[in-house]
Amino acid sequence: MLNTPRRSILMFLSLFAFCSQLQAAERPNILIIFTDDQGINDVGCYGSEIPTPHIDQLAKEGLLFRQYYSASAICTPSRFGILTGRNPTRSQDQLLGALMFMSDIDQNRGIQPGETTIADVLQQNGYQTALLGKWHLGHGTESFLPTAHGFDLFRGHTGGCIDYFTMTYGNIPDWYHNQRHVSENGYATDLITEEAEHFLKDQQTTDKPFFLFLSYNAPHFGKGWSPGDQSPVNIMQARGDDLKRVGTIKDKVRREFAAMTVSLDDGIGRVMSSLKNNGLDQNTLVIFMTDHGGDYVYGGNNQPFRGAKATLFEGGIRVPCIIRWPGKIKAGTETNEVAWALDLFPTICHFANVDPDGLTLDGKDISGLLTRQKPVGTRELYWQLGPHAELKRGRWSALRQGDWKYIQDAGGEEFLFDLKADPYEKQNLTQSQAAKLTELQERRDTLVKTLTPQVKSIAP
Repeated sequence: MLNTPRRSILMFLSLFAFCSQLQAAERPNILIIFTDDQGINDVGCYGSEIPTPHIDQLAKEGLLFRQYYSASAICTPSRFGILTGRNPTRSQDQLLGALMFMSDIDQNRGIQPGETTIADVLQQNGYQTALLGKWHLGHGTESFLPTAHGFDLFRGHTGGCIDYFTMTYGNIPDWYHNQRHVSENGYATDLITEEAEHFLKDQQTTDKPFFLFLSYNAPHFGKGWSPGDQSPVNIMQARGDDLKRVGTIKDKVRREFAAMTVSLDDGIGRVMSSLKNNGLDQNTLVIFMTDHGGDYVYGGNNQPFRGAKATLFEGGIRVPCIIRWPGKIKAGTETNEVAWALDLFPTICHFANVDPDGLTLDGKDISGLLTRQKPVGTRELYWQLGPHAELKRGRWSALRQGDWKYIQDAGGEEFLFDLKADPYEKQNLTQSQAAKLTELQERRDTLVKTLTPQVKSIAP
């Protein structure tokens, strides 16, 4: 027979192990489905003519946002914002435009050590972490890869786009298994989906919760190779069978974009089925959103909102977002509360029972909104886009404060809108609301000084 002290110790250890297991079981898995160049009118449940039944099903089972914003209107800063929970203006390398895969300067730019990601924090607190798909936060050295920034597993590409069939940027290899280039053939959307299915199946044999950042490159255009010009070329890469499914869309580019979108939606359906088949769906917080507005040149659509990708009108930054968690988030609901991608970091930390350890975060914990429909209050959101000579883009800034929104575009023109009365930004109030204009100009200037780090200058 065990003596009393030893029996007491064993009972304590058993109770501690049980409580630890219970706590782990209560912490949700996190799945972020992040799509590329998909505007608010490119999703069926937001009014698009493109059928997206699997994304629509998420809305039937979760909460759909009507005033949700991306961290930027451009790929790289949007990803920096969602993953770090910090305004991209804070980034050490001033990641306010797209990193260019073939640029010599951009070989040495990207997310830096010390720019903590949500994956870093979750990994340090017992989560299995993976990034599958598009990265676009640095590509020159291994220190820029996802595996150096909190992700246990990386399968995907580092550039802004990729050839959907050869997994190359033009003719340059850009498909990784962690730090190693690999040769892959198939269709990029399917490869990313298959990697997600494998990852989810593997979770059956682990006692860790997981964080999966599922970053599809679709429906962004592909990056093919022109043998005649010996240079990369932007190209729509829809498959024939998918084109037949959207044959009623008359415009050729829009039809190609739609075909790439229905393939993406198929992939999301497969991932959700895999969650269910592996017994994971009830305790997984699923977040669907897009990185920014669509690009009309390549088939995207942000109507009825003004503007597009690479602008700070609503069409560039107001994006689809749906969040699902059975039993915790009421199914089939909508909200007009203002939220944005930077809110995800503190919100995920709340649900994962993780202390972000004093990190400077620019979002708000909206867990109360998700689970109890608690209003988030008046918001102040700031965006900045940097100049980009290669893509012929200029500097923009925008500030939303309550229902007021101030914009200065690349040409220096200023705009002031009352979004409550004018959500489509048709009436510029700079002349009739001079005091409000000055107030928001001054606040914008203060935020620029506050958020911008002291960084070394970068040659244009």
